[in-house]
Amino acid sequence: MRARTGRGDSAWMVRCDQDAVYHGHSRGVARYDACDGTLVWENKTADDVLFGWQEQHAVYAGTADRAVHRLAKDDGRTEAVYRCDGYVYSCATSPGGRHVFAGDNHSSVYCFDASGERLWKLGTGCGSALSMQFLDDRLYIVTTDGTLACIDAGEAAIAAARQGTVPQPVDVKAAATLTPVEPSVVVETTTHAGDGVVVECVREDERLRVRVTSPGY
Repeated sequence: MRARTGRGDSAWMVRCDQDAVYHGHSRGVARYDACDGTLVWENKTADDVLFGWQEQHAVYAGTADRAVHRLAKDDGRTEAVYRCDGYVYSCATSPGGRHVFAGDNHSSVYCFDASGERLWKLGTGCGSALSMQFLDDRLYIVTTDGTLACIDAGEAAIAAARQGTVPQPVDVKAAATLTPVEPSVVVETTTHAGDGVVVECVREDERLRVRVTSPGY
């Protein structure tokens, strides 16, 4: 195990590829060699780095200075800055960085083109996005009020949003599709587990422990 102390006094972001580890902290982003842990470069962003994302040739850092910074993986230079209106809690991109997404601390989600032009800003209606993931033209977010949301982020949906057309949200309640399970006070027992494993509950002093009785464990 190797450990490196960054120059910041706190840290939230880590992203890895085959060659390097990218570490975002309160003073910027640093790249460390994946083999020996040596510092390759460090870019001092304007404020705390809160979340990160990576593509093949770039790493993205969402920061408290209300922006996402795109940094070149090879030398750490700033390639683009995506300006938001609040602290950037989370960020992501479509493949190759064609579109860049960001979630701020005012419950808004942004979409930018690769150059940094803001295409749209939408309120989530369900809190601020603390983490996000892009997959198959969908942007998945988890928010400050406990919501898991999926946003259509395909080319057609982005174009429609730029024209002010946003689909009505669908609220999916997972609990409504589940069969209620009534609590039971009866402990089921068996001595024939088939391919399973037999366990028993035993009391040791004031503690209740579970012990495997099947052979070979």
